Amino acid sequence: MSTFERYLTLWVALCIAVGVGLGHLLPGVFQAIGGAEIARVNLPVAVLIWLMVIPMLLKIDFAALGEVGRHWRGIGVTLFVNWAIKPFSMALLGWLFIGWLFRPFLPEDQIDSYIAGLIILAAAPCTAMVFVWSNLTKGEPHFTLSQVALNDAIMVVAFAPIVGLLLGLSAITVPWNTLVLSVVLYIVVPFVVAQFLRRRVLAAGGQAALDRLLARLGPVSLTALLATLVLLFGFQGEQIIAQPMVIGLLAVPILIQVYFNSGLAYLLNRFAGEPHCVAGPSALIGASNFFELAVAAAISLFGFHSGAALATVVGVLIEVPVMLSVVWIVNRSKGWYERGEKRAIAAQAPR
Repeated sequence: MSTFERYLTLWVALCIAVGVGLGHLLPGVFQAIGGAEIARVNLPVAVLIWLMVIPMLLKIDFAALGEVGRHWRGIGVTLFVNWAIKPFSMALLGWLFIGWLFRPFLPEDQIDSYIAGLIILAAAPCTAMVFVWSNLTKGEPHFTLSQVALNDAIMVVAFAPIVGLLLGLSAITVPWNTLVLSVVLYIVVPFVVAQFLRRRVLAAGGQAALDRLLARLGPVSLTALLATLVLLFGFQGEQIIAQPMVIGLLAVPILIQVYFNSGLAYLLNRFAGEPHCVAGPSALIGASNFFELAVAAAISLFGFHSGAALATVVGVLIEVPVMLSVVWIVNRSKGWYERGEKRAIAAQAPR
């Protein structure tokens, strides 16, 4: 691990502080950057995500994607956590913390809206940024890509019914333009670019040339991650300073949900005997969120200044720091995980 990667947590903390400070001092600049969007998808952030994701996707050999079927247990675990556990556990946590424990400290007229925003956030599993988290855990890239693609396909048909069921609304307005454009920008475009570059580099210089390119692009990917963090916190700098207590209280159920779902996915993969390189991405996919879709859906349903929109924005703000903590836990527990994995494999072997 390079010195830059070793101190990534420090750089993240500095970027959060810089983002909040700049957002407060230069709100007009960040409003202009935030306004550069199509269907509520911010284009500068999309470019930064390309710079984050393309180096990860360069490692993927498209021809080897068929082999991911041998990790069917890991795929099953991730789907179970994403769609059978995550939205419903968040609904329970939202009711417990926002609707009951923290109720005296929050605006009464926004309580239901806050809970709705939390549910919308949990019903949208992550997309592109998980490639960065997976790479930091040395996750299996083919598994990560196939799982993200599968989640995107399920989200098209499952997002509206799940949100509608949990919010008690008969007709959910799904921002289809945001959903489709986000998938195209964050998954399709970088994957096509990465596969084109991979084939050109391999044809020109072989695997050694590809390894050299990946080594040069590694710092670019992490720098883009930090720049994204500055932008995200800069966009909300004024709100953070104006409503720190509300944001802190909304973060509590989100944090609990992240650690609960990632831990559940990690343990289930261990019991199933899946290798650590599958369990890591599975835990990360089970914990993170497709925040672009969540924010767009909350604004469409409840309005830009609603509690629901603010709750989804809190999810955006804590996404990077909290996912880095999950990466740290996954990496530090690898020895413990692999001991249990060996026992699970032995138990499944025919006698």
